[in-house]
Amino acid sequence: MVKKAPRSKLKSLMKKKSHIRVGTAADAMVELSVLLFLHSLAEEARARAFEGKTATIKAQHVAAVAKKVLKRARG
Repeated sequence: MVKKAPRSKLKSLMKKKSHIRVGTAADAMVELSVLLFLHSLAEEARARAFEGKTATIKAQHVAAVAKKVLKRARG
């Protein structure tokens, strides 16, 4: 089973920025955004591993696609 990030820790990190108003469902939206980012990173790393003819995703596969996925996530 997948473990979720502790919501209290996430809320406290978001509230440290006192000049930003945080809505009630903001922590859930942040969690969903992180999950979508990790999913796209895993998919790209899986494709890179498949190109290298390996069945296992290794750290080098993730590092190879991380910059591209980060650029796409920024918008």
